[in-house]
Amino acid sequence: MNDLPPKLCPKIILEGTRLTHKTDVAFRLNEYERFIGPKKYRYHSPIISAEWCAFTNFPWGRGLINFEPTEEHLAMETYHTWAHLMELQKYYSWTIDRFHISTLVYQAHQGRHYDFSWLEERLMWLGFGLVLLTRKPESFSEARAKRLTVSGKPSQYDDLEIFISEQDEFRERVNNSALPHIEIDVSEGKLEGVCSEITDWMYEKKLMGYY
Repeated sequence: MNDLPPKLCPKIILEGTRLTHKTDVAFRLNEYERFIGPKKYRYHSPIISAEWCAFTNFPWGRGLINFEPTEEHLAMETYHTWAHLMELQKYYSWTIDRFHISTLVYQAHQGRHYDFSWLEERLMWLGFGLVLLTRKPESFSEARAKRLTVSGKPSQYDDLEIFISEQDEFRERVNNSALPHIEIDVSEGKLEGVCSEITDWMYEKKLMGYY
């Protein structure tokens, strides 16, 4: 008889504009028992991000989201590599803090448009869920004030209207995604409640992994 508990290996992409607690939620989910299962000691599942500026050797450089046309092949090869790596380790948990939706939104502003249907097909086969984190427009100001106390580049938060407008673009992209998706409001900043809502939805959609 197998006395081991069910194997939970949820796979989730967190998307949204800035100041929507994506990274905070990713870290919190990584310790949220209903999401990861009971643990007797502390360890973590992978958290990856397209926001890593891995294409340049200086801070706030370029990467999977804001690559230049000359780096397009590098970016697409990186997406293929991530997808292949996750396919090789399909019985594992993956939490992604910004991915292809962020790329689509940013690159569209540069007049460049990409088709990630191939990627979503592979992610869907793996059982990924897509979560759009949003906040009420009037709550951005308070969120900025808190972020400025820790930000290494405060100037990126000068114009909140950019984020408010961009939020609608994210919403449109997510609603057109083939992946199972949900939108969750983080205006109150109660991360425990956000994690609970995400986990409830993941269980409802049978996205918590292989049993």
